[in-house]
Amino acid sequence: MRLPTIPDLGDLGGRSVLLRADLNVPLHDGEVADDTRIREVVPTIAVLVEAGARVNVCSHLGRPKGRPDPAFDMAPVRRRLADLAPGVDLLDNLRFDPREEAGDPALAARLVAGHDVFVSDAFGACHRAHASIVGPPRLLPSAAGLLMLVEAAEILSLRRAPRRPFVVVLGGAKVADKLGVVEAVCSMADIVLVGGAMCFTFLAAAGHDIGASLCDPDHLEDCRALLAAGHPLQLPEDLVGLGPGG
Repeated sequence: MRLPTIPDLGDLGGRSVLLRADLNVPLHDGEVADDTRIREVVPTIAVLVEAGARVNVCSHLGRPKGRPDPAFDMAPVRRRLADLAPGVDLLDNLRFDPREEAGDPALAARLVAGHDVFVSDAFGACHRAHASIVGPPRLLPSAAGLLMLVEAAEILSLRRAPRRPFVVVLGGAKVADKLGVVEAVCSMADIVLVGGAMCFTFLAAAGHDIGASLCDPDHLEDCRALLAAGHPLQLPEDLVGLGPGG
């Protein structure tokens, strides 16, 4: 399936663009600790600005549980974005509103108000049925940003003709977000290395004592089923842990 691109939107001169980005960056002492995700969206912003568009960027940051939380304020991200793409506005943290993660169409309608087109460049969040992800494409002419196109092309090439041996390394903390990915890549990969905090749920499912390590009890059975299915999953064998009191 061909994704619509920015040129498909026609003349953007004087038009207002809502750009959904994934600016969920790590913060430290009130500043951006790693601006990779911000820098990755700058080429899309540049294309839109050069086309004469007014760009408003929206993104989530962290998990503020549907209410304003100073720890997840967008101010540090806004400052860094202003350095890299002056003149572009960044809206407040989308997840300050409980309707975002609920996929509420009313929030989507509020977000698109005053905008002419929508561009999605939030590849890292595009699998979520959140209001800012699935709502705007139903309400405005929409296109994929440059980062989205690059990531989609990379995945397509891996699905069609991966180089062998094909090794996939999976990490992160949220097992629920990865189960579908694990199943999908197991059908293509020669081996899948499970790391990050999510590995502890798999280790617990395999019968290992994980102590007080992060575990998702709601998905232990899912992990057991994946391990029992004979998929090419490799769990960590050597771990270093802290005893009581650190």
